[in-house]
Amino acid sequence: MRIGALYSGGKDSTYALHWAFLQGHDIACLLTVYPEARGSWLFHYSGLEAVKYQARAMNIPLIYKVAKVGEKSEEKALDDIIYEAIRKYKIEALVAGALLSDYQRMRISMVAEKYGLPVHTPLWRINQEKYLCEVIRHGIKFIIISLSVYGLPKDLVGKIIDLEYAEKIISLSKKIESNPAFEGGEAETLVVDAPLFKKKLKVIGKRIDLGPYEAIYDIEHIYLEDKTLSSYSKL
Repeated sequence: MRIGALYSGGKDSTYALHWAFLQGHDIACLLTVYPEARGSWLFHYSGLEAVKYQARAMNIPLIYKVAKVGEKSEEKALDDIIYEAIRKYKIEALVAGALLSDYQRMRISMVAEKYGLPVHTPLWRINQEKYLCEVIRHGIKFIIISLSVYGLPKDLVGKIIDLEYAEKIISLSKKIESNPAFEGGEAETLVVDAPLFKKKLKVIGKRIDLGPYEAIYDIEHIYLEDKTLSSYSKL
């Protein structure tokens, strides 16, 4: 089946894409909607400038649209991008990394139903603690690019999250009663390497503190780096 992957560049959409590939689907294209500002309930915001690099790293075509923040404008952008994927790449289904958000899942399903497309959401309602570790065990490497929850240390921002960090996040999340996979908006992630990546991303930036428990990773440069060589080249 020819699949269009709703893709934000974070761990969830990358894992869903990975799942679709392992199921034997043909990944026809990536679909990314970039909200103009923070505050979207439907789309990821931080780090979306990296998606074009990720698409090239995987050698998968990308459809990329910018949308104003707001329910109607975001749904229209989603409709437009799905229609373009059907017309240009003949997709037969969608895959999305939705975890817990009924709002997100319903909006995607409503637009997909309009075009007769089934939607695969392999992460829906799975155990969040096990999932965080499973992502890492599957070889998906990601950094935290925004943090907005009291109780998680800001020094996690910009770090590649390995199993040791994951266990720390899970432990702290239990104490502060937050979602360890960040589905509550606690953090946003950016994948720098994964099994489908033919090259990996080298992301250079710095942490900027926005408040007592809020911080972002300000990306200054992104490079594609050969996995077998130490040298890298800028796009």
